[in-house]
Amino acid sequence: MRKPRLAYRENFLRAADFRYPEYVPARISVFWPVWNTYREELERLAEEYSLFFPGFEKSSLEYSGEPGLVYVDEYRRDPFGCLWHFTIKGYQGQVVEHPLEDWSKWGSYSLPDPEDGLPVEGGGLIPWEEVFESMERAREAGELVVAPMPHGFFFQRLYYLRGFKNLLVDFVRRTPEIYELVEALTEYNLKLVEKLLEFKRIDVFSFGDDLGTQDRMPISPSTFREFIFPAYRRVFGLAKAGGARVRLHSDGHVIEVVDQLMEAGVDILNIQDRVNGLRSIEELCKGRVCIDLDIDRQVLIPFGSPREIREYVEEVIAVLGMEEGGLMLYAEVHPPTPLENIKALVDAFAEKIWLK
Repeated sequence: MRKPRLAYRENFLRAADFRYPEYVPARISVFWPVWNTYREELERLAEEYSLFFPGFEKSSLEYSGEPGLVYVDEYRRDPFGCLWHFTIKGYQGQVVEHPLEDWSKWGSYSLPDPEDGLPVEGGGLIPWEEVFESMERAREAGELVVAPMPHGFFFQRLYYLRGFKNLLVDFVRRTPEIYELVEALTEYNLKLVEKLLEFKRIDVFSFGDDLGTQDRMPISPSTFREFIFPAYRRVFGLAKAGGARVRLHSDGHVIEVVDQLMEAGVDILNIQDRVNGLRSIEELCKGRVCIDLDIDRQVLIPFGSPREIREYVEEVIAVLGMEEGGLMLYAEVHPPTPLENIKALVDAFAEKIWLK
């Protein structure tokens, strides 16, 4: 594989800023059940092509029992009072008890104290000293310094607290309490951002909030404008105040609100390709925001042929790529993806990402 001249951090920031990167940044995220399936063979691939597996540390992997999926039956209550149920090791769980399912509980409810730590979706709180130590290690190593805001920080957190159906009813009925909750959650996230800004040399704030379903959004663009956009604009604006870029990950069909996401301050937009439509992404996003394209993890990567994967990567770069930058590639790998398909991703990236 061709050896890059630019360090990963410099090339990443050039791509984000439209400053002529050397190559399209491309990352492969392998979920634990796949590591547990292929183990040492996959480790060797990640070590050989470390450019595509940033942050990979062989020592951090722990395998369980027989290769493949490991089923669990675990419950955990998070600092917000949500009870989570987990069924597969290495995967997120689902909220099965919502602390604000009944608005009568709102008067006595309080969000966690932001000073206590950074929340992990479905988990506990990471002490701030650990967060800052991790960022400092990245800075000292010359790596990308990412301020890790929690996944599900706003829209998802609203329905974790209220329940999905209840939240949609709130949006329609415009109950007074939903406005109060939106404001309280906005202030909570602003305080998390303020805390992270104590670290003075942040490259990227990374946010995650899954806004879409498979083929549409569960709320209209006008509802998004009323209830979600103002919080995004305030939180992202504060994050950008220190000179950092804002990256937003959002699964699902979100194409109807990408203009609002850019208006709110998103610099790097991580969205799924086929559920939003490659040509729609080209029309609405190309040249306006750095597209961090989430390559089809539902069909192509697990079930496509190696040839289809290589040809698709080539097509994506031809459609969305520019010498100026503005494109990144992200590929998640889930069961039952064959090892040959992971190798095809690596081969396609190794051959096709070069811009100079």
